[in-house]
Amino acid sequence: MQAQPRVLVVDDEERIRRLVRMYLERSGFSVEEAEDGKQALDLILSRSYQCVILDLMLPGMDGRDVCAHVRQHSQVPIIMLTAAGDETQRIHGFELGADDYVVKPFSPRELVMRVKALLKRTGDQEYLRNDLQQILSFPELEIRVDARRVEVSGQEVSLTPKEFDLLVYMAQRPERVFTREELLRDVWNYQFYGDQRTVDTHVKRLREKLGHVSERVSQYIVTVWGVGYKFEVGS
Repeated sequence: MQAQPRVLVVDDEERIRRLVRMYLERSGFSVEEAEDGKQALDLILSRSYQCVILDLMLPGMDGRDVCAHVRQHSQVPIIMLTAAGDETQRIHGFELGADDYVVKPFSPRELVMRVKALLKRTGDQEYLRNDLQQILSFPELEIRVDARRVEVSGQEVSLTPKEFDLLVYMAQRPERVFTREELLRDVWNYQFYGDQRTVDTHVKRLREKLGHVSERVSQYIVTVWGVGYKFEVGS
C-alpha cells in the first residue's frame, strides 16, 4: 500500500485547521497541524511533507518569515492563506517562495483541488494511485455518495433524489452558509427562477427523516435566519 501524502496545515485558528484537515483526510491525505510559526518551522525542518498550507498572519513568527526560512533549506510546495486580497501581498508571497496563494474566506474543496494540482505540477503524484472513497462521515451520520446511501446510527434512511442531493451538497461544505437562491441554482439547477419554498420544504422533510432516527443528526442542518441554511456538526 502506498503511503498517504502528508500535508502540514499551519493556522492559529483551530476551527480553520480542523475544517481543512477534514477535507484533506477525506481526499486521502495524512494531515498534521501547527498553530504558530515556530512550531511549523520546527516540523517542516525535521519531517517530510508533500505540501504545506501556511497562514500568513501567525503569532510570533508570521507566515512570510516561515516561508523565507523554509526556502533556505527545502523546496516543499507551499500554499499561503491570507485574509488580505491585496495584489502586493500576493506578489510578496510569491517572491518569498510560495507556490500558490489562497485568500480567506476560501472554499475547502477548492483548497484540496489546489493541493492536488500543486502536487501534480511538482511531480509528487503518489496520491493519484489511491482510490479515493466518496464517503462523508460525521458523528452518527455516514453518507456514501457513489452508492447514494445515507445511514444514521447504522440505520439506512430513505431519501428522495433531491433530498439526497441537498444533503450531500451542504455536507460537502460544512459551516458554509447558503442562500436559498444558491441552493436552487446549484441543487435544482434553477438559473433564473424557482420558488424558494421548494428549499424550505425539502429541508423540513430532510430534517424529519434524519430526526426519526437521531435528533442530533437532524440538527446538523441549521437555519440561518434571514439568509438560508448551513450544515454544521456541533462539538
